[in-house]
Amino acid sequence: MKRSNSKDKNRGHAELGPTQRQLRAGELVRHALVEILREEEIHDEDLHGVSITVTEVRCSPDLRHATVFVEPLGAGLGDSAVQAGPAVAALNRHSKFLRGVLGKHIDMKFTPDLRFLHDESFNEAARIDALFMRPEIARDLRHDDSEDED
Repeated sequence: MKRSNSKDKNRGHAELGPTQRQLRAGELVRHALVEILREEEIHDEDLHGVSITVTEVRCSPDLRHATVFVEPLGAGLGDSAVQAGPAVAALNRHSKFLRGVLGKHIDMKFTPDLRFLHDESFNEAARIDALFMRPEIARDLRHDDSEDED
């Protein structure tokens, strides 16, 4: 009979996704960052007139690093990935300042290092919506619905 050791248990954990602890820490950091970005004035031309939505925070297993997914709003019309680039770069330039302020807002043993990334899920949802609106796709969906009723 083979005995499992703790290394095998930990290895399987990574495949299952984040732990409850990582999820709780991510939400704590996300809520604090929302307040910080709302209250703090960051003097950077790339963030002028841009409202930042923090959509998700993913913490590393040791909670020392956090990846912050953001969606900049108000940067103008056009491709949001292109518009988001300068705002995300500005947030990464000011990540040490934001980490310092974050440390005063949260009660964790370590304040995580912050890395900001543009949240692509909005673009992907818009792409899928556009696909469903294409005439040939809409026709196929209507055709499938009428077969289900028979």
